[in-house]
Amino acid sequence: MAPRSGYRYIDPAALARVKNLQLVARGVVEGFISGLHASPYKGFSIEFAEHREYTHGDDPRHLDYKMLARTDRLYVKQYEEETNMRVQILLDASGSMNYRHAGRITKLEYACYLTAVLAYLMIRQQDSVGLTIFDKEVRLDLPARSAPRHFNEMMQQLEALQPGAETDIADTLHRLANRFKKRGLIVLISDLYDDPEEVVRALHHFRHRKHEVIVFHIFDKAELEFPFRDITAFYDLETKERLLIDAPAVRETYLQLIREFVDNYRRACAEMYVDYVMTDTSVPYDFMLSRYLAKRGRL
Repeated sequence: MAPRSGYRYIDPAALARVKNLQLVARGVVEGFISGLHASPYKGFSIEFAEHREYTHGDDPRHLDYKMLARTDRLYVKQYEEETNMRVQILLDASGSMNYRHAGRITKLEYACYLTAVLAYLMIRQQDSVGLTIFDKEVRLDLPARSAPRHFNEMMQQLEALQPGAETDIADTLHRLANRFKKRGLIVLISDLYDDPEEVVRALHHFRHRKHEVIVFHIFDKAELEFPFRDITAFYDLETKERLLIDAPAVRETYLQLIREFVDNYRRACAEMYVDYVMTDTSVPYDFMLSRYLAKRGRL
């Protein structure tokens, strides 16, 4: 698949660097064994993809009579054949994801680049991929599909995406876990700024429903290193609260807390057999993803 040029989050050089990598399920996903893929050609089973005009020889059982009534023309329904893996990317678009200190891009922009390259990989290897964007509420919920036009729709949604306000990661994940009935691969991309215990419970909800889960924990480098000096004004991007802080006086305490924050997520994810990948926006996303997929492939 060659993605349409011109999308902001499609970097041909980055795609070229990851095109030979694969992300496959480690176990059985809805009855299909990981590593096996069905034909990429359209068939007449499983999930609706699009309409096309009827031609002589088409099976009349697939005629859409509602379209006939509306247009006075014959159309048949086409369906995507089942693929090996169903992937749903959960993208956190809350206000905190709009943070950028001295970096070139915000955490949300970094997450969008990562989303685009993951979606490209999934569709290229004939899997289906969907996209859910959320802050405090679910703002977009595209179901998993494998058609190229579906990939273009996802890219258009990323192009138009604006950061939201407050977030409620745990509650949103619980609601999504109840919604996704078929087992598949859940990819969460977020800064995880919520109560860690509640977020871990929500991730466990997905595991309880037999989903495989990968968490990409995104930071700005300044959030990990706290390079601030003197009295510094900090703004909460979600609540708009403003605080004046003596940065040198709180630096060691902050760094200890952020280490504990990361370590708690890393340990909890390991206990649940959830892949946990922590990165920051100074690390090229294609390099980070290539390194992770290579490591995953060796396990």
